[in-house]
This record gives sequence, structure tokens and C-alpha cells, in this order.
Amino acid sequence: MGDGVLPGRGDWMRRDASAQRMERIEAFIGGHGYDMHRHDTYAIGRTLTGVQRFSYRRGVCNSLPGGTIVLHPDEPHDGQAGTEAGFQYRMIYVEPAHVQRALGGRPLPFIPGGRSDDPRLFAATETLLRAMDSPIDPLEEDDALYDLAHALAAVAGGITPGRRQALDYRAAETARTFLLDNVARIVTLDELEAATGRDRWRLSRDFRGLFGTSPYRYLTMRRLDMARRLIVAGQTLADAAAWAGFTDQAHMTRHFARTFGITPARWLRTLGRTP
Repeated sequence: MGDGVLPGRGDWMRRDASAQRMERIEAFIGGHGYDMHRHDTYAIGRTLTGVQRFSYRRGVCNSLPGGTIVLHPDEPHDGQAGTEAGFQYRMIYVEPAHVQRALGGRPLPFIPGGRSDDPRLFAATETLLRAMDSPIDPLEEDDALYDLAHALAAVAGGITPGRRQALDYRAAETARTFLLDNVARIVTLDELEAATGRDRWRLSRDFRGLFGTSPYRYLTMRRLDMARRLIVAGQTLADAAAWAGFTDQAHMTRHFARTFGITPARWLRTLGRTP
């Protein structure tokens, strides 16, 4: 289970229901938290206590209180305690589309190493990473996301994972909207090509450059988002899988574990719920 660290008995997680444009959590991990996984959002947070250890881009990061964690969309990573004392942390998961709206279609900012001590990032995340018992007003959330996007761009200094290329933002955004409108059914590149008027391979490149993941991964993630909402609302795992467009519960579970590093059942238990 990674680094020989076992799951902690005192693990817990809290989710903030007031956030509308992101997912916001606070959690404690006593041992092994998450297997290697990746999601199509920025994962941005801070360690509150202890040592938060994760593998990221062929290296290992040990995050201590005082810095800002910034994991780029679609980059594999895991998570576990760096000491026997465990660690507590807060994290937000921000869709690249929100960053794009603030930056006007520029390539996504990339922060090397998975963690930064830059005070601009720490200040820009202060509102979004405050305590879970302090709800976020919708306008406050939008303003904070705008500040975060520009802080990311400033700290990144033009560094991106790959070479810069001219990207068609309008076509990629049209494709993203089409996917959102058709979450629960099979979508083909032929359909995206027809909807956008853009060659499928150029469209796939543009989509990855602007939104941090492939069209298929984006669609799968939106299905997982729907499934999680349904599960929290009381639907069974099987029913949630069906409503969200997965073939069956096993199909959803495979994607869930691959994306979040834990099974749906374990995720529910961290929320204090019984599957």
C-alpha cells in the first residue's frame, strides 16, 4: 500500500456544501490515503499539520505547513502520511474551465514540483482554503477563483508541461459544452468534430492544452461527479452508476478508484456514511 504505510484508523473527511464552482474538503489521514490516481482538475491545497507525502512527476514531495500544493490536471499522484502522526490538510479541486475564463484562453499555468512557497499563491488561496465552518458566498468564490487563476499564471511564469502552440479556444469550449449536455450517453469524436467544425485531432490537442485532459477523460469525470452527487443524496451505488451513464456498478467503481485513489465504498465511509 505505498511506502509500507497502512491506512489510519482515525481517517476522516469533511466536504463544504457552500462551494458552487469547486469541490472543497478538509481531511485527516493517519497512514496510507490514496493509491496513484489522476483527475482532470487542479488540486490546490495546504498541509495544516504533519507531513503530507505524495509522488508526483517522477519525484516525491513532502509537504509541510506554510506552502501551497498545486497539482496540475491529469498528473498522476498518490497520498500518504510522512510520519506516524498523520497529517491534516485542506484541498480545493478547480476545473480548468474556470481558470480559462479568467485567463482568456491561455495555456494552463503549470507549477513545477507540486508545491510552492510563493507568498502570492498562499495569499490567493486564503479565502478558498479557510476553515470548513466558514461558508463561501457565490460572488466571493468567483472573485477568489479569479485571483487564484492570475496568481497561478504569475507564479508559473510561462512554464507549461509541453511546448506552447496556437489553440482554438472557441472550438474547445464548444466541445466542452457539448460533452456537458450529453454526459449520460456515448459521445464520439465524429459528433465533436461536427459540433465544432474543427478537425478531431486538432480539437483533441486544443482540448488537452486548454482544459488539461482529453475529451473522453473530461466526460468520464463529469459522470463521476454526477455519480458522487447521487450517492451522497442516498442512491445506491448501482443506481448511481446507471443514472450517470456507466455500464454498471463495476464499471463506475473501476473509474472511481482510478480517478480518486479509493473505492466508492471507502469514500462514503470517510464521510461517515454507510455504503
